[in-house]
Amino acid sequence: MSVQPPGSPFRISREKLNKLAHAVADTLASMDSVEFLEDRNTIRVGTRTVLEKLLAEEAKIDAAARRKIESQRRTILEGSQEWDILYRKYYNEEVKKLGI
Repeated sequence: MSVQPPGSPFRISREKLNKLAHAVADTLASMDSVEFLEDRNTIRVGTRTVLEKLLAEEAKIDAAARRKIESQRRTILEGSQEWDILYRKYYNEEVKKLGI
């Protein structure tokens, strides 16, 4: 199962997302300056939830940037230099709208 919709450049499987959440929880647990108020599994599940939300937001930004490119009067081929420049521009505009 992919977390990102088809066409998104940043798809990640549920398995990889779980692995990443485990790595975050394990890294935090190994730090002397970090003390868990919950058990490690709760931390891992919370981490996975946060990552899923971040990736979902990124997918929305990606989709908005792609829609803006597709709405141009002429067809701009994905992978072209012009497409890449417009994608970065529109992606950054969408990020700024969110105040990030």
